[in-house]
This record gives sequence, C-alpha cells and structure tokens, in this order.
Amino acid sequence: MQLANFNITGVHFVETMEFCPQCKSIMVPKDGMMVCRRCSYKMPKTAGGAMVSKTEQLERVVPVLEQESAGLPTTNAKCPECGNNLAYWWLRQLRSADESEVRFFRCTKCSKTWREYD
Repeated sequence: MQLANFNITGVHFVETMEFCPQCKSIMVPKDGMMVCRRCSYKMPKTAGGAMVSKTEQLERVVPVLEQESAGLPTTNAKCPECGNNLAYWWLRQLRSADESEVRFFRCTKCSKTWREYD
C-alpha cells in the first residue's frame, strides 16, 4: 500500500460580500479597492465591510490501494475458468431502471470476470 500526501487549503471570508453591479460576479479586495475578477470593474471598499480572510493548510495522508479489486466484497461463486470458489462481486444497472441490476464477479485467483442476470 502506498501513501500519498495532500495539502488542503481553505479560504474563509467573514462579514460582507460585494457583488459586481455590471456582471453580478463576486468582487475581491485588491490594493484597497474591490475588483471584479470577470469584468475588472473597480469600486472602493465599503466603510463597514471589513473582510477577514483565513488560510489553513492541512496535511493529510491518504492510502492508495494498488489492487483493482481491493475493497470489494467477496462471495462463494465458482469461477468458470479455473474452478476457484471465491470471487469479488459488484452490481451495475446496465439496462433500463425497471429491470434488475447485473451482478458481476471477478475470480480472486485468476481475475476472470463474468456476469449473472436475474
């Protein structure tokens, strides 16, 4: 099993949000002004609208499962290829919604995949 590191950054805005009067996009503070990212419209910041931003970085370790069948449930099903009696299984809705799902099986020994219908 491999481990992958991910940095997650969150930005939080508190109090008021300004919207562009021309294109209705969110305005962001820049150089003492509120600037629209879409159309570049500029307007002065409002007096009572103090904006606070906070950035957090969280380091997370996420396991990467290398096997394709890892995490799938197993059941007793005889493989038509090698005769093994243990297989992974999952369901998929392949036909219209009023018909039953299709059960897929994958042999734990030879990785042969087959399906069964109701």
